[in-house]
Amino acid sequence: MLDAVLIAGPTASGKSAFAIEVACATGGVILNADSMQVYRDLSVLTARPAPEEERQAEHRLYGFVDGAETFSVGRYADAAASAIRQCWAEGRLPIVTGGTGLYFQSLEQGLSRIPALPQAVRDEVRAASEGVVTADLHDRLARLDPAGAAGLRPSDRLRVMRALEVFTATGRSLSSFHGEREPGLLAGRRLLKLFLAPERAEVHERINRRFRLMIETGALGEARALAARGLDPMLPVMRAHGAPALMAHLRGEMSLNDAIQRGQADTRAYVKRQFTWFRNQMEGWRWIRDEEERAAVLKSIV
Repeated sequence: MLDAVLIAGPTASGKSAFAIEVACATGGVILNADSMQVYRDLSVLTARPAPEEERQAEHRLYGFVDGAETFSVGRYADAAASAIRQCWAEGRLPIVTGGTGLYFQSLEQGLSRIPALPQAVRDEVRAASEGVVTADLHDRLARLDPAGAAGLRPSDRLRVMRALEVFTATGRSLSSFHGEREPGLLAGRRLLKLFLAPERAEVHERINRRFRLMIETGALGEARALAARGLDPMLPVMRAHGAPALMAHLRGEMSLNDAIQRGQADTRAYVKRQFTWFRNQMEGWRWIRDEEERAAVLKSIV
């Protein structure tokens, strides 16, 4: 008997629909593993399960974090471990579903033992980074921590800032902590690990179509409400795919059509990174490429 089913995949690969199929067939519970779907501020724009989907199967760990918070991988691992244990206590199968590789990795491989960073250090690094373009921040990190900078994209401001904070607080590279970890809750458990991998062109077409549907079903209103909160632009929720472009449109800085195209392009670029991450970082996952393979997997579970 399985202890958990893990269903990962790029954005718009059909993870949610397949997770519902598995949940309906097994009586299991769907647990979120998407770093944007934890935030309550953005339901439409992050493609959280719709009410009709939630009526088909029980969903947990969705929309329970305020956008003013930075929800870390460590906090996710704690929340997910608690939810998984609750499923086991209820005699139900946890079906962990999402597209955030680090979330899955934390549950099986554990987390690096990075010490808690003082708020004063975070404030210091942010103040020093104010108005500095991300590429220059990456250059600054490369001078302090060449190994850490080598593993980060020069455009990934969030992770570059994180690496700067860790080095400032500890004097050590972020990567130096990676070997210091305890196994996660699911280490050594009986797992079925699936990565949904439709053809790239099909995923891109779904993304383009879905983003326009989001505009029709409330994404612009969500972006307007989020902008009205006046949150720190470095917060994760402010960087959700499509949110920066839609907020720029609301400020009159670009047309709605340009904002849609920007959101679609950003999401397609993220899909490329998702494929690369799972191919290089996550061993032992079965790649599912079409409906026939999905049907066979579902039959084997039941």
